[in-house]
This record gives sequence, C-alpha cells and structure tokens, in this order.
Amino acid sequence: MRRLSLLIPLAGCILSFVSERAFATPAPYSTMIVFGDSLSDSGQYPDTGSGMRFTNRTGPTYKQEAYAAVAPMLLGAKLGIARGDLAPSTSPGNALTGEPDGNNWAVGGYRTDQIFKSITNESKVALPDDWSFVGGYVLRSKRGYLVENGFKADPKALYFISGGGNDFLQERVRTPAEAGKAAQRLSDSAFALQQAGARYIMVWLLPDLGLTPALYGTPAQAGSSYLSAVFNTELAHQLSQIDAEVIPLNIPLLFREAVSDPSRFGLATGHNLVGTCFSGDECTENPQYGISSPTPDPSRLLFNDSVHPTEAGQRLIADYAHSLLAAPWEVTLLPVMAQGTLNAHQDQLRNQWGSDNRQWQAAGQWRAFVAGGGQRLNIDEQNTSVRADGRGFNVNIGTSYRLDEHWRLGVATGLYRQRLETGAHESDYKLNSYLGSVFAQYQHNHWWGDVALTLGRLDYDDLNRKFALGASEGMEKGQTDGHLRALSTRLGYDIAQASAPWHLSPFISADYSRVEVNRYEEKGRRSTALNFEEQTLVSSRLGAGLLASYQFTAQTRVFGEAAHEHEFQDATQRLSIALNSLPSNSFKLEGYTPQSNLDRISLGVSHRLTADLMLQAAYNVRKSDGVAQQGANIGVSLNF
Repeated sequence: MRRLSLLIPLAGCILSFVSERAFATPAPYSTMIVFGDSLSDSGQYPDTGSGMRFTNRTGPTYKQEAYAAVAPMLLGAKLGIARGDLAPSTSPGNALTGEPDGNNWAVGGYRTDQIFKSITNESKVALPDDWSFVGGYVLRSKRGYLVENGFKADPKALYFISGGGNDFLQERVRTPAEAGKAAQRLSDSAFALQQAGARYIMVWLLPDLGLTPALYGTPAQAGSSYLSAVFNTELAHQLSQIDAEVIPLNIPLLFREAVSDPSRFGLATGHNLVGTCFSGDECTENPQYGISSPTPDPSRLLFNDSVHPTEAGQRLIADYAHSLLAAPWEVTLLPVMAQGTLNAHQDQLRNQWGSDNRQWQAAGQWRAFVAGGGQRLNIDEQNTSVRADGRGFNVNIGTSYRLDEHWRLGVATGLYRQRLETGAHESDYKLNSYLGSVFAQYQHNHWWGDVALTLGRLDYDDLNRKFALGASEGMEKGQTDGHLRALSTRLGYDIAQASAPWHLSPFISADYSRVEVNRYEEKGRRSTALNFEEQTLVSSRLGAGLLASYQFTAQTRVFGEAAHEHEFQDATQRLSIALNSLPSNSFKLEGYTPQSNLDRISLGVSHRLTADLMLQAAYNVRKSDGVAQQGANIGVSLNF
C-alpha cells in the first residue's frame, strides 16, 4: 500500500533494476508473477540508483543508496527465480532504456480494483492524483498480464498477490460492507488467474492497519483494526472457494508476534515498534535506530515509514512465505524414512537367508537368530524436496522352523530408531518403528523361492521443522504415527549342484509396500504452525538379480546378492497443508518424487562356531538416482 503523499518527486535518471540474487534450491516453480501495491512493488517508479521501492534505502547513509528489496524479490531469490523475472512489469525506465520488463506487476498506490485491472485489462504507472497540475499523468501503460498472455496463465508458476491497504488509505473503505467488497475484488484477482490456468497462488492477508505508525494511538486505530479484520475474514472465506492451491499468508498474526516478542526476530526490545519508524516520514522517528539518530539501523525496526515495513519486515515476510512453500519439501520425506526402515528390515532377513542358503536346520528343528545393526540414509535434492541425511540403528530377533525337506517357515520382529536431518536449517525428524514379519521359504533341487509379509507400526515422536525467520530461526514441533505393510517375494534357480562349494542363482523379485503417515498438527497457533493431512507412499517394484555364495572352509562361507528393480509408483507426492490459524484454507503442494530405478547389493560372511551356533555379518547398499541407503548388521543364530 502507499500513502500518496509519500511519493518523492520523480528523478530524471532511469537506471536498470538491481537486486540481490541468492541461488537456492529446490526450484519447483517456473517463475514468479507478482500483483499488488507498494508492499510488493519492485521498482515501477524511477529513482536514482534503482527503481523506487516503498521501504528503506540501504546503508551506510540510508539516504542516497538504492532501496532494499521487497518481500517478493527476496522470496523469488530464495526460490531460484531469475532476477529479470522479479523486475517491474511496467516501469517507464524500461521503456526508455530498452530493458526487458519483468513479472512484477505491483504498483505503489494500487487499490484492489486496479490490481484486478492489471491482470485482466491494463497496467498503468501514473503520477499521484494529489499532485498539482500533473496528478494522474500516466508515465506508462501496457496491456494487463492475462491480455499480454492470451488469457493463459502458467500452471507451473507461483503467483503472488498483496493488496487492500490503499482502499482504506484512500478512504474507499469506511464500513464493513465496503471492506467486504474490497476483499471480494482482491479474491477476484486470484479467481481470474485460476480461471486462466494458474495453479499456485499466494495471497497476503491485510496487515492490521490499526497497528501501523499511521494510525496507532489515534482515534481511528480501533475502527481500522476492526475493518482490517472484516476484510481478512471475507478474503479468507472467498479464497477458500477457489479451485486452486491458494496459499494464504497470515501477515497480521506474524506482525503481532513480532511486536509481542521482538527479540525472537532480531528487532529492538524496549521500543514502540508500531508507534515509531525509521525514516520519520509522516511518523515518529525512532530515537535510537531512526535515520537521524546516532545509530541508524532499519534492521532493528519493523516500519520504515507510517505504513511500509523496513527491510527487516520485508525479509520476515519473505522468510515466512518460504517456510510455507518449503514445508512439503521436508514433510513428504517422513514416509521415505519409514520406507528406509522397511528396506533395512528386509535386507536383514535376506542376509539371514543368504547365510543359510543350502544349510537349513534339520527337518523338525528350530533355528533362532538375533541381529543388530545400523544404517545411513542419504536423499538427494530434487526440484520439490530437499537434501536429507539420516542415520539409525536396529535390533531384530526371529526364529524359523523347518517343516520338511522343501519348506521352512519363520517369524521375525525388529525395533528401529531413525533420525533424519533436512534443509538449510537442519530440521530434525525422529522415528521409532516396530516391524514384524512372517516368511516362508522353499527349495527343491535347483529351484528356490521365498515370500515375506511385513507389518509395522510407526511412531514419529519428535518432529522439529526449522526455517529462517528474519534475523533468527523459526521452529515448529509436532508428532504423529502411522503404519506400513509390505509383501516381498523372490523366485530363483541355482545353476550349481547341491554338493558344489559355490552356488549362483539368477532370480526375479516382486515387492509391494504401503506406508501411511497419519494427519498431524504442529503445536500452537502461531503464524508459522501448520497441520498436514495423511500421507500415503506406495511402492510396486519388479526386479531381477543374482544370488551367490561360496564355501571357503567347512566353517566359513561368503554370500552376496545383486539386483536391479523398477519402481512403477513414481508420481510426485502432493501434501495437503493448512495454517493452524486458518484451518479452512488448505492447499496442496508438491514434495518428494520416488525414483523409477533401484539397484541393491549385499555382501556377507557367516562362520560356524559350533555345530548349532553360527555368526553372521553383512553389508548392504541400495542406490537410486535420488536415494542412497547403506546398512551393516551382525548377528548369531542357534539351532535347537
């Protein structure tokens, strides 16, 4: 938003857009397209040094330097959006210098009706209406976004909308009915984009205007706060009706949190953050950190002037928005953790069977085994998920009973503890898994086969999602549970004779698993706290491989297995999310994508200590294009 009297006389020097660029991944969006008012304007109006932005200038003097970036620019940089895409769309400077236009259509001073027109009709950059003689003069105009693009929106782009403040400041909103109509107009902007094909639309809720230096402490404070709340209630309701992934930003709640606990966000403590500002422009300048003070520092203050945030406020908003977009990049890895636990359990069973190959206990006899081990899980970065590193340990116990010459049946149970660290701020997720399997094995002449059914209970007892939040770090905590089930089978043919010291068996395999993680809600109702709907990760694989063993001595044998598997369930996971503070406004975002192909190798050794007691050790590796899992275990088995 913009107070019209805040616009300085336009400078004659039109220079190109300048902003910081941070390379960040994942990068799930093709580009970022912005609509709104001065809160998001990246430099439509000319200025010496850069386009004019409605926040503080950068140091050291904060008077002549370029303006700091606004929230959409900072968010776009975090998402890896090209710098040119974040530039203004209708800058008069671009027309003069030949610089290409960008995708930021936000213009200082725009009301909700003008925001809608910039999408569906025409975009204009004009002098303020209250300027003598030249007020309203159009510096540049062009066709609106959808008109420019044949009324087709990019379904892979992130659309970003802010607005509503100027409807209040220009006295177009004075009653609840007028506040509701303004909210409807802003919602219409999102709806127009959705109708043209937009899929991901991020929309600000209006900051509480009563908690700005322009109105705080005045007779208009209470009424402005009330009408702001009416606007937001209607906006949230209207947005919930749009058939797109509409991501709301609860900016008023975020700002209230910053004011009530400024040290958490690196802001000044012991200061009136809504009654003072940095620039002193139509507000009371902060005596310690204001521009004229001995220690000017806009990073310690929330407002630059009477209504616009400082660079600290803009960065806080950008980090907040990024935390919502990034949440599924991490949380969709929770089922992948459970899949890793299942893989380790199945590997341990296969290692046990490999050490027993052609050396089963006698018919009618039992064999018990116990094994312990550890595993590492490394997940590569994708366009829609983050890099993660996991580690864990496990204990498995089981027994088998040989029915006759050809059949052996058994059961096994395992306890697994796993930890996964993800993201730039090392979010920390912990999982306890309790797995149980029943299995059957068959061997007759050269043919052999096995099948195992596994059921498991999942306990995610400590989920800590961490993210940047202004000058500090934010963290939200939660916990949930879930379950899994899996069926695995192999059929092979041993090309060696039963009495040979070596055995080599080509085999085919089929695996199915289903992991379900239950819905959970992060604790509290802070602006960054989220709730996540149930997740399901299904895996269906077919594979082929070789099983081999060699009897070095009467007591010692080495064994191994190599296989290649194809995954048929490789669709990108989509997670339904809602803010705890806005539970009716849910949205789905993309996360982890399973890989289509998997290779796995295991190598082990077994040594018979006595006629009935055997020691085994094995090492396993699983590798796909996106996930690498390593594990080692050691155990003993006893006939009785």
